[in-house]
Order: sequence, then C-alpha cells, then structure tokens
Amino acid sequence: MQDLIIEIMNNFGYIGVFLLIAIENVFPPIPSEVILLFGGFMTTFTNMNIIGVIIASTLGSLLGAIILYYIGKILNKERLKKIITSKPGKLLRLTPEDIDKADDWFDKKGNKTVFFCRFIPVIRSLISIPAGMSEMPMKKFLIYTTIGSAIWNSALTIAGSIVGENWTSILEIMDNYSHIAVIVLGIIFIAAIIIFYFKRKKKNLPKES
Repeated sequence: MQDLIIEIMNNFGYIGVFLLIAIENVFPPIPSEVILLFGGFMTTFTNMNIIGVIIASTLGSLLGAIILYYIGKILNKERLKKIITSKPGKLLRLTPEDIDKADDWFDKKGNKTVFFCRFIPVIRSLISIPAGMSEMPMKKFLIYTTIGSAIWNSALTIAGSIVGENWTSILEIMDNYSHIAVIVLGIIFIAAIIIFYFKRKKKNLPKES
C-alpha cells in the first residue's frame, strides 16, 4: 500500500495528493499519514511546495467528507428508525426514541464533534456520516471540516518537510498514536454501551407503589 501511494504521488504530484486524500476519507484504511508526510518530504526535492500540498490535501479531504455526508443524508433518521423497528433491526435493542436522542445530541454538539474528530484516525472520516444523517447545515459542515482538515494536513505536511528523508520516523510515531486512539475510543465505546444498557434497564424497572 505504502509503495503504491508513493508511486502515485511521484507520478501525479498535487493531483495525486488530492485524489489519494479524497479516497482515504471514503476508505479510512488508506493511511493519510503516509500521503501527507511523504508529500511534505517531496517539497524538499521536487517543485512541489508546502502550501500546494496543504491545499491539495485539504480539497481532497473536503471531497471525501462531502461524499460521506451525502451517504449519511441518504441513510437518514427516518430510514434508521425503519431499520431498527424491523424484525432483524430489533436485535439491536434500540428504539426510535434512541435515534431521536442521538440526533438531538448531534444537533447540540455537532460543530465541535466534526472539528475535533478530524484529529482522530478513522473517526475523522466516518464522522461525516452522522453529520449528514442529522442534516447538519452544509455551510457549518464545510467550515468545521475545512478548518480541522487544514490543521491536520498542515501539521503532517510541515513535519514531513522538516524531517525530510527521515519522514518514516514520524510515521512510526503516528502509528503508535493511531493505535492508542483506537484503544481509547474502543474503551469509551464499550463504556457508553454499558451505561446506555443500565440506564435503559433502570428505566424499564417497575416503579414501587
């Protein structure tokens, strides 16, 4: 994967950066760290420059995010309710009210969530789907996505240009960061499920007379 990414960037420059980042946003397993760090390194021996790489990568991030946003919009709240009330969907043990609560939460916290999630591996791409599902205003979505993506892309591109041919050493640090982030998110997710389960159980207990 890494060799293919490097070959594409060597052959297509800014267009390669743009397309790879757009694809990475739709298919998170593709590592943006490799694209951005190597892109930064390329500014040290090609006619590419840091600003150009940041712009190309941020535009690619926006394209990928918009695609996922509209996927979320197609799989909207009402469709989700139909899914969870269907026979297979009942296995999830969710109710239409749970979907409404999640949607209300995203309406209140969506701006911050879209921004800060741009710094978390995998989640930075997938967050666009609930944004679309909750019909977050496109203008706000684009603003927070652009700012968050630009910061992330700038940091890695500049780091790649500073360390030059040693860009893979930063990649090792980013790999560790990704693993830690995934573990922490996994713990938070499991804790949220447990809390949600006990709240539901407590709510459904018969009241004492």
